[in-house]
Amino acid sequence: MQKEQMKEQVMGFVKRNSRLLAGASAAAVILVSFGAFALLPERSSESVTTDPVRYVAAKADPAPAPRMLENGMPFSFADLVERVSPAVVSVTADESIKVSNQLDLDNIPDPFKDFFRRFGQGQGQGQGQMPQQIQPQVRKAVSMGSGFIIDSSGLIVTNNHVVDGATKIKVKLPDGRTYDARLIGTDAATDVALIRIKAEKPLPTVEFGNDRALRVGDWVVAVGNPFGLSNTVTAGIVSSIGRDIGSTEQPYTDFIQIDAPINRGNSGGPTFDLRGQVIGMNSMIFSPTGGSIGIGFAIPASTIKDVVVQLEAHGHVARGWLGVQIQSLTPEMAASLGISEPKGAIVAAVVPESPAARAGFRQGDVIVAINGNEVADSHELTRRVAGLVAGKTASFAIVREGARRTVDVMIAAKKDTQLASADEDQQNPTLAGTPVSGKAIGLGLVAVTPDVRRAYNLDDNVQGVLITKVDPESDAADKGIQPGDIVVSVSNKVVRTPQDIERSVAAAHSAGHKSVLLLVSTEGTSHFVAVDIAKT
Repeated sequence: MQKEQMKEQVMGFVKRNSRLLAGASAAAVILVSFGAFALLPERSSESVTTDPVRYVAAKADPAPAPRMLENGMPFSFADLVERVSPAVVSVTADESIKVSNQLDLDNIPDPFKDFFRRFGQGQGQGQGQMPQQIQPQVRKAVSMGSGFIIDSSGLIVTNNHVVDGATKIKVKLPDGRTYDARLIGTDAATDVALIRIKAEKPLPTVEFGNDRALRVGDWVVAVGNPFGLSNTVTAGIVSSIGRDIGSTEQPYTDFIQIDAPINRGNSGGPTFDLRGQVIGMNSMIFSPTGGSIGIGFAIPASTIKDVVVQLEAHGHVARGWLGVQIQSLTPEMAASLGISEPKGAIVAAVVPESPAARAGFRQGDVIVAINGNEVADSHELTRRVAGLVAGKTASFAIVREGARRTVDVMIAAKKDTQLASADEDQQNPTLAGTPVSGKAIGLGLVAVTPDVRRAYNLDDNVQGVLITKVDPESDAADKGIQPGDIVVSVSNKVVRTPQDIERSVAAAHSAGHKSVLLLVSTEGTSHFVAVDIAKT
């Protein structure tokens, strides 16, 4: 009798928990598959609407999310992948590169330089010249990446770095069909490119989703072509949102960080949410070895959509331009300026004849809001200004000398410019006997006199106090200040002699400040540094 009762209890437990047990089994299988594959973009096989900006707005009734088990794990991504895969393509770009056979004498070890010089003279070359070599050869290079179709007529989005400099672009669909592609436009600042193919019938497409609804921990699925392996699918979660990776080449992008593996060939592929909508495009990875270690970065769909609209219409992207050099406000900078919170961006330099200059911006102004919306840091300010329309007036809230005020600016169109840089190998000469010198906050200082200007090869427009020495134990050294830098101002007051700096530091001491704000010029680039004065 007891055996029969135990049997009934066991069978009842199994029935009550059968779904839970199935969930645990499915979870184990999914985790194993993650380790075996690399992750890439997404796509949906349904066509988009006929609206002129059809690929920009997601459909009102998106595909349902995958069925879930009791423990919240997705049962399978198979239905999603089956829907989106037909619109994820391989992109191949041919590029012609010049390969020189000329040896670089500067990079040859010293013991061999004399040999090559003598050999060159024997061939009728001048002193120190290399022998005549054959002309550089042109060789063909091929890059491979991924892309996704956003319009049934053949519009495809991929990374700029996949097609940059390409002489020929080919697109291969998952069904094996191959087409020549035409480049519509590129935007290097966001690493987005738009290409087009002409097919004999409407193509499968994917649609953009809302990346702003993403949360850290959400599932993402990617489809792409790592190492040329087409239609590779991986999955993972969102690791971080709004990631600023400090890229000077992509200053307008707040990346989505994902832990799904991304490898070479995944570039340009879409990342999907569980509804099969594109929420990002894989662009780069962090890797000390060149392979995936689970830290990948995707360009948000919202950024891609804005860029694609301009690329299709104009072939390029127009951005707003203010004309200031800025940096984020640190807690030390905020304290030295008497600002309670380190929010906003401080103006390190104002470009002459720029919209900012015409509107009256000054060095040391702290920009805290644009058109009534608060600005968190310099990265956000850069993106927000880039999004302003040229020819329109924007309202900037700034803090100047402790008071908040509003400055209206007529925004101009940003033009691509290349900044000149100083020779990094130049050594500062030894300075003998200068009339005005001193020391403050761990710095050896000297006034910029004509003799100093000649000795240090400083331009005529350089004004301020030259730093000749930096105490390695000082806070200034910890903040990266180096000999050869120029102190332009202290506490937003222009300085011309070491005594000016000493007086400003003494005044900050008397006022009870723990730090003093320096405007420092390094090789022609100005930036603010808050230096601790509590121990000086």
